[in-house]
Amino acid sequence: MKALQIGLGSMGKRRIRNLLSIGIKDITGFDKREDRRREAEDKYQIKTSAELTADLLSESDTFIVSTPPDRHNEYIKLAVRHAKPVFIEASVIKDGLEEISRIAKEKGILIAPSCTFKFHPGVKTVKDIVLSGRYGKLCNFTYVMGQYLPDWHPWENIKEFYVGKKETGASREMVPFELTWLLDITGYPEEVFAFYGSTHNMGVDIDDTYNVNFKFKEFLGTLIVDVVSRFATRSLIMNLEKAQIRWNWEERTIKLYDAESKSWKHYQEPEGRAESSYNKNIIEEMYIDEMRAFVDSARGIKPFPNTLDEDIGILNILEKAEQTNKGISLNGKIV
Repeated sequence: MKALQIGLGSMGKRRIRNLLSIGIKDITGFDKREDRRREAEDKYQIKTSAELTADLLSESDTFIVSTPPDRHNEYIKLAVRHAKPVFIEASVIKDGLEEISRIAKEKGILIAPSCTFKFHPGVKTVKDIVLSGRYGKLCNFTYVMGQYLPDWHPWENIKEFYVGKKETGASREMVPFELTWLLDITGYPEEVFAFYGSTHNMGVDIDDTYNVNFKFKEFLGTLIVDVVSRFATRSLIMNLEKAQIRWNWEERTIKLYDAESKSWKHYQEPEGRAESSYNKNIIEEMYIDEMRAFVDSARGIKPFPNTLDEDIGILNILEKAEQTNKGISLNGKIV
C-alpha cells in the first residue's frame, strides 16, 4: 500500500510513525514547508514532495490528512475526486462537509474521520461496563478535560498555528474531539446548553473554556473542556443505578463501585508508551490502533468505527451548544 501523508506537522509525523508501526513503508509526505519535509526525510527515511502532482495523487492508494482543520475540506475533496480512501484528523468546521459526504457515498469512497479515544483502553472499558446493562441504566455523568494550551507544542508559539484562531481554537476543537468517544457510549442528547468564553488572557482571541450540559432521554450529563488548566487532566464520573464509574487518566485505572456488593473493582490499563515531548498519558498505541483500523477499512476488511455523517452530527451538537450562549469576555460580562 502506498500512503500519501498530507501535512508534516506534529500530527503528520505521528501518522507516519503509526503507518511504519503497522508495516506501511511506502509513504510520501507532502508539505509546503521545506524544514518539515527535511525533518520527515531524516527521521523516517520517507520520500517527500512540495507539490501534489498528478502522478503522486494517482499512484497513492490512501490519503491521510493532518493539516489545520480549516484546510481539511480541500484535501478531502481531492481524495474524493481521485477516488481514494482518506483519513482526516479531528474536525471542528462543518461547512461543506455535508455535500462532501453526499458525493463520497454516491461514489462509494471511504472518508474516515479520526476518533482516537475510541481506541483508548480506559474508554473501551467504560463503554463495556455501561453497555453491559449489568449495573442498570445511566443516571448522570460529569467529564472534565483540561490542558494548558502553551504546553501543547512548547516549541511553537500558539499565535503561529491554528489553535490560536477563533474558529479552530483549541478548546472549541476539543469539544467535538471528546464528544466523539463520549457520545459513542451515551448516545446523542435531546437538548444541549452551554456557557463558553475566554477566561485567561493568552494573547489570542479564542474561547478557552466550554461548559456544556446535556439532557438525554433518561439521564443528564456535563462536559467541561478548557485549555487553561495548568495540570493536564481527564476525569470522568458516571453514576449508574447500581454502580459508579470513576476514571482519571493519571491513575490509568477504571474504578467501579458495585452498590450491591458494596465493593470496588479496579480495571488496570496497560502502561502504554508516550512519545517524547508529549504528555505521558497520550499513549501512542491508541493512534497506532486507529491507523490500523483505517488501513483495514481501506482494504475492505472491516468498517472504520467513525463516519463523516457521525462527525457532522457531533459538529451539529457543537453548533447548537454555541447558539445557546454567546460566551463571556475577560471582564466577565456577557458579550
